[in-house]
Amino acid sequence: MNPPRTDARRHHDPDVRGFASDNYAGAHPEVLAALALANGGHQVAYGEDAYTENFQQVVRSHFGPTAEAFPVFNGTGANVVALQAVTDRWGAVICAESAHINVDEGGAPERVGGIKLLTVPTPDGKLTPELIDRQAYGWDDEHRAMPQVVSIAQATELGTVYTPDEIRAICEHAHAHGMKVHVDGSRLANAAATLNVPLRAFTNAAGVDLLSLGGTKNGALFGEAVVVLDPDGVRHMKHLRKLSMQLASKMRFVSVQLEALLARDLWLRNARHANEMAQRLAEGVRAVHGVEILHPVQANAVFARLPHEVSERLQKRFRFYFWDETAGDVRWMCAFDTTEDDVDTFVAALKEEMARQ
Repeated sequence: MNPPRTDARRHHDPDVRGFASDNYAGAHPEVLAALALANGGHQVAYGEDAYTENFQQVVRSHFGPTAEAFPVFNGTGANVVALQAVTDRWGAVICAESAHINVDEGGAPERVGGIKLLTVPTPDGKLTPELIDRQAYGWDDEHRAMPQVVSIAQATELGTVYTPDEIRAICEHAHAHGMKVHVDGSRLANAAATLNVPLRAFTNAAGVDLLSLGGTKNGALFGEAVVVLDPDGVRHMKHLRKLSMQLASKMRFVSVQLEALLARDLWLRNARHANEMAQRLAEGVRAVHGVEILHPVQANAVFARLPHEVSERLQKRFRFYFWDETAGDVRWMCAFDTTEDDVDTFVAALKEEMARQ
């Protein structure tokens, strides 16, 4: 019996876009071209390839001469590996209650990494030294997990952005207590585009010890990296990456994508465009009576509140997620390939559905 034929064919309409997540976007054509460039022939496995070596130089051009990058498969893996590297078995991480590591990683930091998360409610997703102090205590109390790290997201899960001064204040406060600072940078590029500053301005120059560098939301096919900024304070990254099942054998295909984004300005072009589309979306939404924008639009996310039944009808036309279904809160994300027509068509549909109310 002959096996069924499996010809490669397109299974989706490439002109259809939604606002559910920047992860829904495909890979940027320049990233795909870089992957093709890296293909063919043999390269040493597990990171000893020419592309990973060159990526290290690119990372140092952004984050300083002591920075070292460890490519991994995904963002959760990057966060878990990074946090393990700066905590003891009895250690804990202070983070915002809304942080991705707390809400959207399936318990991986705690179940896989063995790290206790000490969360703090925040109105805008951002920590401050004062908020950190709600959990920064009890270092000599054997009955309490020891706070060893402060983890912040840039941009945050609520689409807000820390200024370099705000991150510097957090780092100085954390370091004064003997704690490290980790940045979840899945949308680090969007934050830099908003602030109009180099990546180093709010990372190594501000005192950050290590970060998770996002690629997938910025136009990569897959792949992120843990970037160690303080090599003296971060331990055993190579071993932790392997132990956490994040060591790619054909690492050149992760590294070359991140190199394609960061070597020139593709990362910034993609982030700026996504941010601009979010601003266009927010401007259109503000003109719709009965729809409330919940948080400052500082990156590529728009959070809004509208009648639940309107969202349900609109979801039949465009993909997006409820953020708090009980309250009627939704999140709309823009990506590097979101077009002005996409935004304008969505706003028009929103107006239609609101008018039906």
